[in-house]
Amino acid sequence: MPLPKAELHLHIEGTLEPELAFMLAARNGIELPYPDTEALRKAYQFEDLQSFLNLYYDLMAVLRTQQDFDDLADAYLSRAAAQGVRHAEIFFDPQAHLARGVSMDTVVEGLWRALDRSVHSHGISTRLIMCFLRDDSAESAMATLEAAKPYLDRITGVGLDSAEVGHPPVKFREVYEAAAALGLRRVAHAGEEGPPEYITEALDVLGVERVDHGLRCMEDPELVERLVRERIPLTLCPFSNVRLRAVDALADHPLPAMIEAGLLCTVNSDDPAYFGGYVADNYHAVRDTLGLSREQMRELARNSFLASFLEDDEELRARYLAEVEAYEFG
Repeated sequence: MPLPKAELHLHIEGTLEPELAFMLAARNGIELPYPDTEALRKAYQFEDLQSFLNLYYDLMAVLRTQQDFDDLADAYLSRAAAQGVRHAEIFFDPQAHLARGVSMDTVVEGLWRALDRSVHSHGISTRLIMCFLRDDSAESAMATLEAAKPYLDRITGVGLDSAEVGHPPVKFREVYEAAAALGLRRVAHAGEEGPPEYITEALDVLGVERVDHGLRCMEDPELVERLVRERIPLTLCPFSNVRLRAVDALADHPLPAMIEAGLLCTVNSDDPAYFGGYVADNYHAVRDTLGLSREQMRELARNSFLASFLEDDEELRARYLAEVEAYEFG
C-alpha cells in the first residue's frame, strides 16, 4: 500500500496519456499528426518549457465535450488512487479551452462530474483551482475570472501558470485582488524558471498562500528564512524540474537542502503524462536518488495535507494526517 498523500500541483490537461488522446480524437473526429500512440509518446521529449507547452496546447484539441473532460479527470483520479493519493487539488486552464471555442460550462461541468463522484469512486477528496495563463494578458485573466463567477461553488482557488520568464506576478495584481475579494484561495507558479524575486512578488503583490515550484528560493537566504518563518508551502515537482531543465539531473535537486532548511516542501507530479511519472513515482525517485529517510518521506506526506486547502473540513485533514502517522513502511 502506498504512503497516503495529497497532490497539490497537478495540471489536469497534463494527465492526457497518448492512449486517451487517440480515443478522444477518434470520438471527436480529429486527426492527430501522429500515426499511433507510440509515435506520440516519442514526441513527449522536450528541450525546455516552451517546447513542452507547444505540444501540451496542441494536444488539447481533442478535449471538446463535457464527457471528454469527465474522462480525462476520471482517468487521472484512477491512477492517483493507485499511487496513494487521498486528496487532490487540481489545476485547469480555462483560457486554453475558451480560445478554441470550448465554453467554461463545458470545462467546469465536465471536470466536476468526475470530481463530484471521486470520493465514492476513488476514495479521493478534491478541490478545483482555476489557473490564469501568465503569457496571456491581464485583461484576459480578468475576463476569465468574470466568466467563472457562476461556478465559484466548484472552484476553490486561482493559480498562475505557463511560461514564467518575462511575465512577473505583478502583471496580475488586479485579478488576484478581485479573486481575493470573491473569497478564492491564491497560489502561483514562481521560482521555477523565473528568479527568486518572482516568489517574493507572488507573496507580496498577489498574496499567494502557496508557491508552486519555488525551488529557486534557495538562491536567496533571506527569502528562505521568510518562507520557513511564515510556513509558506512549496509544491515541488522533481520529474518536471529535470525534464524542463530547471535542474540538470534528479541527483542535483535541492529537495534535501530545502528539507534541511526547514521549508514546508511537498512533492507532486505537475504534468505526469508528459514528464514520465505520477506522484508516487516522484516520491520513490527522490527517496532512491536523493537518499531520503523514511521519516523525511513521512514529512513530505504530512506536509501535503498540512498545505492542502482543507480549512473547510479540518476533521478530514486530521483523518488524513492520522493515516500518514500510522503508515508502516515496507
